[in-house]
Amino acid sequence: MKTITPEFKLISDWITPKSRVLDLGCGDGTLLAHLISRHQVNGYGMELNPEHIVESVQKGLNVIQSDLNKHELNRYFDEDSFDFVIMTQALQVVRRPDELLDEMLRIGKQSIITFPNFGHWRNRAQLMFQGTMPETETLPYHWYDTPNIHMCTFQDFESLCEQKGIEVVARTVVNRDHRSSIGMRLAPNWLGEIALYKIQKKST
Repeated sequence: MKTITPEFKLISDWITPKSRVLDLGCGDGTLLAHLISRHQVNGYGMELNPEHIVESVQKGLNVIQSDLNKHELNRYFDEDSFDFVIMTQALQVVRRPDELLDEMLRIGKQSIITFPNFGHWRNRAQLMFQGTMPETETLPYHWYDTPNIHMCTFQDFESLCEQKGIEVVARTVVNRDHRSSIGMRLAPNWLGEIALYKIQKKST
């Protein structure tokens, strides 16, 4: 089996054995295959790229071809169909991340989301001193060819969660090598490059 990334390892540690999992934008199915092997989850994937779908199916995975921008989760899944709905490095590329969060927490009891931090000090420094849009290892695109259309900071994301009645169950803030530090824990919005969030609806 393909070696998983440090990010996927961190996500895997949050998954309960034998749970129901949906991986949005599952790519070639590496994470989902790992979760099935390690945690014996009942897993499904959604992916747009046909080549990635073929790779996932070759791994024996159940994958639906779907565009996350078309709000098709309602079409395929009922409320609380999953224990976990995962979306890695895709929040910033969808047209309406706020609406997608609602859909994820309708069909899943908890969601796990990862995304890069536009508020990291290197990005701020490039904007301030060079006057150009940031280009870093975690944001490796030019302003004109980037798929990222809704860049946000950790603080932005948590403010959105508060507005929508979403509880942050767990958060891990790491650098590009997926390592954390005391500084990142004390000043995540300045020093963290990537965040992993586990969220759920607040109980009423």
